[in-house]
Amino acid sequence: MASRTEARPDLLVREAKDPISPVAGPYGHPFHPIFVTIPIGAWVCALIFDIATRVDANGSPALVEAAYWLVGIGIIGALVAALFGLMDLLRIPRRTRAFATGLTHMTLNLIVVALFVANFVWRHADYDELARVRVGQLVLSAVAIAILAVSGWLGGTLAYHFGVRVADEATQADDGFRVS
Repeated sequence: MASRTEARPDLLVREAKDPISPVAGPYGHPFHPIFVTIPIGAWVCALIFDIATRVDANGSPALVEAAYWLVGIGIIGALVAALFGLMDLLRIPRRTRAFATGLTHMTLNLIVVALFVANFVWRHADYDELARVRVGQLVLSAVAIAILAVSGWLGGTLAYHFGVRVADEATQADDGFRVS
């Protein structure tokens, strides 16, 4: 009997499409991509507010505060998204390109979260004192967002190129393209 690592690629692909648990989302509809919108949106808005505080000649304490809270919301959202992403990663067969891509995606995301945690702690030290975000804080956010963009591209590769947690083509055709 062949081991899992010697299994046919089509069986490995099918295995990567099934949820590890119902908690991860039903077949063909994982929850991880839904939850990643929270940190992405929060962190991008925080960066926009950071830029706005630097562009305004007088600064804006309200935008500095809003950016601070958006960074915090993004961190919490990222931790939730990471739990669901880990469930999807654990479903990918080991020693495959898809698994290596998933590990890289996860590692980059952990780096992004660490950068935003550092940024949040740094901002906390200045909380209620600034009308403009510090240049270093803005740069740290911009670097983290750039890394996040690369990680997002890898996440897209997992879903759209490798088909991880995406319904197979027969299911897609049967469920979505049957003429009524």
